[in-house]
Amino acid sequence: MATDRTPYNSYTEPGAYVESGDSSRAPSVYSITSSCPSSYPSSYAIAPDESKPLLQSAGPAQETHRNDNANSSGTASPISSVINLSNTILGTGMLAMPGAVASVGLIPGMLVIIFSGMTSALGLYFLSKAAARTEGRDASFFAVAQLTWPSAAIFFDLAIAIKCFGVGISYMLIVGDLMPQIVLSMFHPGEDLLFLLDRRLWITVFMITIAGPISFSRKLDSLKYTSVVALFAVAYLCMIVAWHFFAPNFPTAPSSDIELVHFSTKFFTSLPVFVFAFTCHQNIFSVYNEQKDNSQKKINSVIGTSIGIAMVLYEGIAVMGYLSFGKAVTGNIILAYPASLFVTGGRIAIVILVLLSYPLQCHPCRASLDKVMSAHSTRASGNKVPPPPSTLKFISLTIGILIATYIVAMTMTKLDLVLAFVGSTGSTAISFILPSLFYLKLHQDQPWTTSKVVAALLGVYGVCVMVVCLTFNIMHAANPPAH
Repeated sequence: MATDRTPYNSYTEPGAYVESGDSSRAPSVYSITSSCPSSYPSSYAIAPDESKPLLQSAGPAQETHRNDNANSSGTASPISSVINLSNTILGTGMLAMPGAVASVGLIPGMLVIIFSGMTSALGLYFLSKAAARTEGRDASFFAVAQLTWPSAAIFFDLAIAIKCFGVGISYMLIVGDLMPQIVLSMFHPGEDLLFLLDRRLWITVFMITIAGPISFSRKLDSLKYTSVVALFAVAYLCMIVAWHFFAPNFPTAPSSDIELVHFSTKFFTSLPVFVFAFTCHQNIFSVYNEQKDNSQKKINSVIGTSIGIAMVLYEGIAVMGYLSFGKAVTGNIILAYPASLFVTGGRIAIVILVLLSYPLQCHPCRASLDKVMSAHSTRASGNKVPPPPSTLKFISLTIGILIATYIVAMTMTKLDLVLAFVGSTGSTAISFILPSLFYLKLHQDQPWTTSKVVAALLGVYGVCVMVVCLTFNIMHAANPPAH
């Protein structure tokens, strides 16, 4: 599922972890390929099993490729690459899409989905062009950064950490939102069991028993089958929305509740949700490394197909969800439907998905924070790649991330607001700003072609989205509108 679902680490030891947009696709969330120069020992790796891509079901397993083996080839088919990238795109952002459309109107909402998909595709294209400049099949954010802006690695890692941390929070919010409804529909608790309807209880229970313990693992390969759950959850959500839209006993919203066009400052608070929904750029490097034919033409085909699939699904979910509820649509569409066995099954699938996907956000967030904290000592020692964290540091970082996620999830209740903040910061940097900076740096000595102009415009657009939308979201959070 988005969510955003969807997270990676640009400078991991010695490979690059790639996330899900949302993030929430286990195998696509982290495809791991080596990017450590041959001069660095393999012992720098956190765990030997992490050299294996998680999307085993989508294609044959890949061996770890190193720069000293540039002639090695990938084995993934175009179909498996599309599945990989699509799993990364289709995350928790899908749940918030109808609400995002409601805030801008039906027609602008549909157009913004298309525009967001197109700009996302441009970012993927520029990253794939940058990947082609790396040696062999070792493309990663780390490798590209070493060719372009090695001194800016700390800022790239901060963007990654923010993105992963925010997606992890959104997962816990979804658990807190859905579990009380699942309990109500299945058990009908009496007054003595009303505590079971407290969202904070379920966030606490699942953080302690499932999400937290798994997050302490250094290996991610055991979670590769989350892809199956993710695809099932996405398909289930689509069926729920479509069924209730076409069902004769579930009337759509009155025409007075449907706004074709709605221009207001809400546009700037909702735009980052659209940006977040298409963020999958952290996974384009694994696609490039693993695809058998990774020519630009084939990579462009994978990008176009994946973004196209996401556009169609997002348009369908957004339009049918908005027309079903109108102005009353919530920031999490799955909460809007009446309790039934059919809907409850979908909610359970989503809860299982986000619980299994949370560790996939914690892992790169921890690795990125470790790089940020080790940046000074790494430069002082002259090493390009910092050593893996000690056991104490590893545990301390994990506990810190879990506690911070828990505190924010317990105090915040609006999924769309969290996605808006993540979209206007980490997602914007990864989707627009970094691709632009990489491409322009790699082509700085070449004349200004159409591609360079478009790359520059994409970067300017990313900066504008980050500054303007983040400002409006801060104002919105500080002074929420009266209801």
